[in-house]
Amino acid sequence: MDLHRWHPRCVRPCDLVAPVPRDPTGALGPTRHQAAGPRWRQTSHGLYVPSDAPAHPEQRILEQGSRIRAHGAVTGWASLRWQEATFFEGIDHATGELLPVPLVTGGHDLRPDGRVLLSKAQLAAGERELVAGLWVTVATRAVFDEVRRHGALRQGVVDVEMAIAAGLMTIGGFRAYVAQRNAWTAVALVRDVAAAAGLRCRSPQEVRMALVWMWDAGLPRPLCNVPLFDRSERLIAIVDLLDVEAGCVGEYQGADHKEGGRHRDDVAREQRLRDHGLECFEVVGGDLQDRDLVAKRMTAARQRSLFQAPTQRTWTLQQPAWWADWAAARGL
Repeated sequence: MDLHRWHPRCVRPCDLVAPVPRDPTGALGPTRHQAAGPRWRQTSHGLYVPSDAPAHPEQRILEQGSRIRAHGAVTGWASLRWQEATFFEGIDHATGELLPVPLVTGGHDLRPDGRVLLSKAQLAAGERELVAGLWVTVATRAVFDEVRRHGALRQGVVDVEMAIAAGLMTIGGFRAYVAQRNAWTAVALVRDVAAAAGLRCRSPQEVRMALVWMWDAGLPRPLCNVPLFDRSERLIAIVDLLDVEAGCVGEYQGADHKEGGRHRDDVAREQRLRDHGLECFEVVGGDLQDRDLVAKRMTAARQRSLFQAPTQRTWTLQQPAWWADWAAARGL
């Protein structure tokens, strides 16, 4: 099944080029003369790739992760991306600059390089695994390191949610991992992140929308990405955010929702929701830069909601027998 570009799980590219050392014969790597020329570039001390090697995030990860041998692992965003989690691209979205590839060495020395972020923090044997030829930290450790690198509560929740959405870990597994890290730097922040996460969002902007709902608008913790059905067991919609008590639905509309066919589907979908007494609000690209504005929109939508008793609703969260197989076939 082809994955949409915003699906939380991606496929590792198949055209990656592993770095190689110089070879005096030129058979297995560049000669000294070739390595100094324009057709090769140095990735780290003594290792090279052709200059036309692909520009994927995974290529950078492979180049720097190849330095790991008996000890250490790729961690943070790079470990998660290597394990095919879409939303860890290795880009600082505030500046557009490429992030260095984080490596944890477990106390061992590795030659410093501006293309890597080195940490000598402890690394237990069970915290690393060999994935497609590269040593990477397991997902819980990778997220733990990434949250601490960001040092920001909201972004930390995004990190956790996107790793869960990619199927790399569960919220229970992450909380159990964090509970064992008592003496680690910034563990208090990670505990707060772990407590807030578990929303079941499937994109970073959905997470940020849910956090505005809870933290800026001060509204009850919502359900996210839940299917709603009518009393005849037909699917009404899978909604980004649902306040069950109020009957209020929130949707994040990204740029791809502006396309003609997608927009028509969105209009029909909202009408179906309203036909069942559900109040709706939208958050579009750029709105989340003004959290107060979005919080007011959310509060107003909730105030307009019907707050129907469960017996009065024509919609339900009860999943019909056909749903599990249908959803699994579509990767939901």
